[in-house]
Amino acid sequence: MANIQIIEIKAKQVSEIAEKLKRAQSVVIFDYRGLTVEEVTALRADMRKANVEYIVIKNSMVERAAREAGIDEAIVEMLKGPSAFAFGYEDPVAPAKLLKDAIKKFKKCEIKGGLINGAVSNASAIDTLADLPSREVLLARMLGSMMSPIASFVRVINAIRESKEAPAAEAAAE
Repeated sequence: MANIQIIEIKAKQVSEIAEKLKRAQSVVIFDYRGLTVEEVTALRADMRKANVEYIVIKNSMVERAAREAGIDEAIVEMLKGPSAFAFGYEDPVAPAKLLKDAIKKFKKCEIKGGLINGAVSNASAIDTLADLPSREVLLARMLGSMMSPIASFVRVINAIRESKEAPAAEAAAE
């Protein structure tokens, strides 16, 4: 009886992990060895502020969940040794950026790889993702580039209006 309950509990956990893998815009897998309790606590706090879920799960559970979610088998190679997982549901750049900053700050741990929109990505791809500006910065840049031609157009219209008003004002003054 107890074995059946344990199997059911583990099956439920695997399904929950599979759902997280499907739902996340990005997942970063990293080796957390060497981090102290204080460093992990600080990292977890930073991740909470950025709406990133940080969890440590058994590699075998993630492997089963990845198969259930239909994720490429290449992820299994990343599941060697101690692994922690950072799930980015809202901002795909946030987990990679936070972990890259933590690695620079603590000079410990390393990124193994992860998932970007469901596709398995190696450590260098995750590192490249970390270098991207946040979604808000990209949107602001795009909006700025869209507004620039409009602002130039308004200046041209104002210059034309002023050039036409100047002779009319001179004629009225005479």
